[in-house]
Amino acid sequence: MAHPPALPSSVCLLLAVAVPALGADLEPRTVAAFDRYIRVTEAQTEARPQFLVVDALPEPERRAALASLRRGELVIERGQSKDAGKTLEAPGGLVHHWRGTAWVPNTTVAQAVALLQDYDKHAMIYSPNVARSRTLSREGDVFRVYLRFAMTKVITVVVNSEHEARFSSPAPDRAESRIYSTRIAEVDDPDTPSERELPVGRDGGYLWRLYTYWRFLERDGGTYIQCEAVSLTRGIPFGLGWVVGPFVTSIPRESLTFTLETTRKVLAGRPAGTK
Repeated sequence: MAHPPALPSSVCLLLAVAVPALGADLEPRTVAAFDRYIRVTEAQTEARPQFLVVDALPEPERRAALASLRRGELVIERGQSKDAGKTLEAPGGLVHHWRGTAWVPNTTVAQAVALLQDYDKHAMIYSPNVARSRTLSREGDVFRVYLRFAMTKVITVVVNSEHEARFSSPAPDRAESRIYSTRIAEVDDPDTPSERELPVGRDGGYLWRLYTYWRFLERDGGTYIQCEAVSLTRGIPFGLGWVVGPFVTSIPRESLTFTLETTRKVLAGRPAGTK
């Protein structure tokens, strides 16, 4: 298949600067569709008897996935929740659903959870994807946190975000968390004297919602870590699919992969006995 001719670098640079300014409005119907997707996804998760998705696979696939995890690889797959067999769409936006699993030898659930809860250090641990981070408040196992994300794919987009994270331990060998974004604002001219937040929901539309679900299971001499991310972005504008398309479709998977791989490496590199 023939490929379109490459654009001059000067044109690419101009478009990379101009595209973030291309506005998109978050509509109530889009929010309602995303909320419905979340309800269906959470209900299906609660109905699944297996704690980890990998354990719900047919036995040959399950054995192959576990062998891959034990080799230090990640198992990443696209999720797609359906309601009564029907695909759930989000008019005016796109829902991105990915889940991944890692296994870390000689690591406990407590160590994995402690790393995730150390939000004040997330900017150091998960750099460059997380540029700033801090815990805003904590009440028991409920955290309110601030994260500044920096996302690059042809263009660079920076957002300030706030999240509510709820942790629980349903059994001694496992733990889970549900993390909802409560506010996401795109940042114009980040890290400059003219930096400002764009109106929430009236921005480039590169990240409107981010809900993540973590599960930790201690087994086989280590801990399995599962992360499921469901996000909402703008749709792809006509004529700019070559720029906006890769950003909104690739970033969700790549961010999940980076987060899981970084988590695995940090935990695997901790000295034995570290809490």
